[in-house]
Formats: sequence, structure tokens, C-alpha cells
Amino acid sequence: MASRAVLPQHHPRGEVKQKNVLGDGRSRRVLQDIGNFVTERAPQGKKPITEVVNAVLAANGNAVGKSGAVKKVAAEQRKVIDKPKPETVIVISSDESDTRKRISGEESSKKSSKTFSSTLTARSKAACGLTNKPKDPVSDIDAADIDNELAVVEYIDDMYKFYKLTESEGRVHDYMDAQPDINAKMRSILVDWLTEVHRKFQLMPETLYLTINIVDRFLAKEIVPRRELQLVGISSMILACKYEEIWAPEVNDFVCISDNAYAREKVLAMEKSILGKLEWHFTVPTPYVFLVRYIKASLPADKEMENMVFFLAELGLMQYPTIILYCPSLLAASAVYAARCTLDKMPYWSETLKHHTGYSEDQLMNCAKMLAKFHSAAAESKLKAVYRKFSSPDRAAVALLAPAESLLPESS
Repeated sequence: MASRAVLPQHHPRGEVKQKNVLGDGRSRRVLQDIGNFVTERAPQGKKPITEVVNAVLAANGNAVGKSGAVKKVAAEQRKVIDKPKPETVIVISSDESDTRKRISGEESSKKSSKTFSSTLTARSKAACGLTNKPKDPVSDIDAADIDNELAVVEYIDDMYKFYKLTESEGRVHDYMDAQPDINAKMRSILVDWLTEVHRKFQLMPETLYLTINIVDRFLAKEIVPRRELQLVGISSMILACKYEEIWAPEVNDFVCISDNAYAREKVLAMEKSILGKLEWHFTVPTPYVFLVRYIKASLPADKEMENMVFFLAELGLMQYPTIILYCPSLLAASAVYAARCTLDKMPYWSETLKHHTGYSEDQLMNCAKMLAKFHSAAAESKLKAVYRKFSSPDRAAVALLAPAESLLPESS
């Protein structure tokens, strides 16, 4: 390695010699400390690169000859500057954080210390039963079906959200004023007879709900004479059977059960007319779709509870005001609520039911009272198809039970 060249420094006459460089360096570092950065001090005995370069340039005669040495010195000094040791960052806590800590400490000490009056208030609330009770947790009603592929647990919640969004498409509004030859009582007689036919053929429960939906939707779009009302019911059930059943009854079976009131050709013509008016749209969420889900959410669920819910729901389907005033999901939820009140299942409406149905107890009260009224009048009614159906032992004879007194007008 080449020896370091010593460069002479010339001071002009009369010029005052510079003050201590290290002292100036300290004062500058004190200012830099304000930014929370401490600069590494230069090693003792070595001058900064700027002083070396200035000294070289000041020497006129030696500046050119000694350029190689100057470059080496500059490179060595630059290495020292470019690769400093890790700088120490001084974190200074602000007065605001200290104040916040002090305030939070005071609040915690206040919270920990209870006054005598607050203790007495808490004791009095506990004695009166006014303490806030925790809400019932929402039960996982699909836990038992996690391994059942047919239960589609992964998609079931999304499916019922979709049903709730699209239920208005299959719902009918008041159409009786547009029917000059039919009234609400005639419709109830037709539904009562269709219930008997449904039971006679031992069809799926979905078929009955879809049949009634098809009848109402067709009557809302087409004026039907009184003599063809039963024909509409027969043709609607044929279509529902083709949609829901594995082995649908034949057309001749329906002609026979209607006492040959209509010829086979006429039944097929009416079936074609219904398909045209409804535009082949039969995939609609009926009350049965919601009943199955809501019964599952009514814990603990048993056969008696299930039969009571279907009994009240079918009583509601027979009455024209029920299907006009209430959507399918609300009718199904009200049937579950009225059934729990009838069987004295406590609580009448749980957090699990509220979560899965989307209805509160107050929203169901009017429809539930209407269903309880139908239950109380079922034994004396002339239309007894639903009453007889649910009075049999295979249906747990739920129709014979007393209606919910809390929902009847006399108790309110």
C-alpha cells in the first residue's frame, strides 16, 4: 500500500486560525439529535473527506501530482461514511400518550372501586329479577346433517335467502273481485276436496301445496265459470303430480275420482290452458318449502310438533284471506309459532327461530291469532277434510288438542 501523502497547509498572513473543529462538530450533533438520529462520530485522528479534498485543492502545486492519493483517501473515507454502524433511534414518548395513560389508569381505578349505592342497586335488581339475562345462543340445526350429502349443508342458508327473495313471484294478490262467478267460500270447498283427493292417492305433501298455488295463480289470471272450478283443481293437481311425484296418477284416475264430471279430453285441454297462462313456471317457493326448514329450527322438534305445524298451515291454506294477506314464509313461521303456543313449548319464539325465519314474535302475532281461530272453529266447520286428516292416530291426533288460549280473542 502506498504511504499517505502529507499535504502542507498554508495560512495567509493575517488570517485567523480556525477554532476547534471538534467543538463545532459537537454543536452540530446536538442539533441533529432533535431528529432522534445520532450520527456516528468520526474516528479520532482522521479528518472528514471534505476537509481532505479542500486541503488538496488549496495546494496549487501538489493538487495535480497528488490526485491519485487524494482519490484513494476519498474512497477510503467514503467507505467509512457509506457503511455506518446501525443508528440508534431514540423514541421520545409524547406528553399526550403519557396523559392518556394517566387518564386510563385513573378510569381503571375508578371502575375497580364500587360505591355503596351501586352495590345496593345491583342487589335490588337481582332480587327483583331485573338483571340482564344473556340471550339464547343460536343453535346449529344442521350439525347432525354435516355428513348427509342430500342435506346440502354448505348451501342451505343461501338457498333459503333466495327463496325469501323470490317468494313474491309465486304469491297471488286479491283476485276474487275479478271473478264474477266464484267467491271465497267456493275456493275453500275446492281446497277441502283437493285435500281429500290428495290423501286418497297418498301423494307427497309438496304436491298439495303446489296444487293450491297453481289454482290461485290461474284464477288470478283467468276468469273461470263456476262449473269449471273443479276442473281447474283436477288439472292443477295433475300438473303438480308431474312436477313433484315419482309415480304420478293417470288422468283417468282423476276423471274417475271426480265422478266422471269431466271428459279426459277436457282435462287435458284445461291442463294446456294452465300451462300457457302460467308460462310453465312451477318452481316457486310454497309454504311447504319454509315449513320444513322452520320445523327443523323449532327445537326440540318431534312428531307432535311437526303434525301440529302442518295442521295449522293447511287450515290457513283453506282460507282465502290467509293466502292474500300473508306471504308463504310468514304463514309458515306463524304456523310454527302458533303450534309452539298450542303445545306450550317454552320459549314460544327462540333466537334460533328468529335467526332462521327472519321474523320477530310481534311480526307473527296477527297471522298466528288467525290460525288459532281457525283451529278453534275446525271441529264445528262443515269443511272437515283437514280436521279429519289430523285427527287420525298416525298424525298424533293433533286436531283434537285445545287451541292456544293465549292467541284467542277471549284471552287478549
